[in-house]
Amino acid sequence: MADRAGMDAGRLKRVSRWMEGHVAAGHVAGMAVQIAHQGRVVYDKRRGLADIEAGRAVAEDTIWRIYSMTKPITCFAALRLYEQGAFRMDQPAAEFLPGLGDGGVWVGGAAAAEEVEPLRRPVTVHDLFTHQAGLVYPVASGNAVERAFARKGLGFGRAGESMADVTARLKDVPLLFQPGAHWHYSIAHDVLGRVIEVITGETLGAALARLVFEPLGMGDTGFGLTPEQEGRLAACYEPGPGGLARMAEMDDPKFRLPVKMERGGGGLFSTMDDYQRFATMLLQRGKGLLGRKTFEAMVTNQIGGRLAAREWAPCGDPTYEGRGYGLGVGVMLEPGRTQGLGSVGDFGWNGWASTMFWVDPVEEMVVIAMTQLVPHGVQPLLPELRALAYQALV
Repeated sequence: MADRAGMDAGRLKRVSRWMEGHVAAGHVAGMAVQIAHQGRVVYDKRRGLADIEAGRAVAEDTIWRIYSMTKPITCFAALRLYEQGAFRMDQPAAEFLPGLGDGGVWVGGAAAAEEVEPLRRPVTVHDLFTHQAGLVYPVASGNAVERAFARKGLGFGRAGESMADVTARLKDVPLLFQPGAHWHYSIAHDVLGRVIEVITGETLGAALARLVFEPLGMGDTGFGLTPEQEGRLAACYEPGPGGLARMAEMDDPKFRLPVKMERGGGGLFSTMDDYQRFATMLLQRGKGLLGRKTFEAMVTNQIGGRLAAREWAPCGDPTYEGRGYGLGVGVMLEPGRTQGLGSVGDFGWNGWASTMFWVDPVEEMVVIAMTQLVPHGVQPLLPELRALAYQALV
């Protein structure tokens, strides 16, 4: 088949057959995949339905909940502020969020959440970037700290609250471990988003628009939806006993503009083309929005080790074996340990509803997939798509 900017057009058709297979099997309602290589979009296809009940097909302008694919955007915006001297990486985060860390550090094991020891050093802004702050996600059935986070309402579900309200309660809960001691996926980037608000005096949505969306022309990306955008939103589904079950709470009007809860760790809506603009800018090493050394730090392992497979937040995805973590993105360290394909230094992240992206500077490639299946990892979409993308390289 004809070469398409260094990729085999015949082999790329395998991606379409893969999408068709998952739709036909009822694994997903619909899906979109876009692959760019050497500066050109060489594959851009959609299959299935954005909304089963409405019979609405996935379209070029379908809007998706990108969940944790928000994190790299938040961190990129924070790095733009870092370059302006707004904070130091080793600066205590409590200077922006008074009380952070006042709850001490849980002693672990079978101890109650109230059994704590003092912090050996403050939580830094760098700890927030790298998920080494000792924060967690609230889990009602989890360990003592996760349960404490749930009891204190640190899961963003209370009506009428903002991130300022949530972060004000962090003083009442302990940290899971001493700051800097481990990597543990958490609300750290939501907290970092609140730091952005304190620094700029803007809402996070306004700050992200100024620092990221407007420079890149990402007009369909934000924390809330206009009435017109609501008509393009893909419905979210989860596996049920009779097939895919629509998640009714995803149709909640709280997502209509204006939105009060703007979460830097997982609150954005976006389109394929908008996210391609962001990812392509990363392939272009910041495209003038970030300095060269700052961008290098973003995509360089910052945690002194590797991500452990089956950590809570990577949702049990074994492809995180062999990876480290930079300033808001997972970074490939040893492709062989993933038992899949990739390049040393490729980077990206996924979202809870099975959205995913990665950037491979070695192969000059960007791969993005959008669907709305909760939770991420219930189908092995990421390792399958990585194989399909790389097999098409000439």
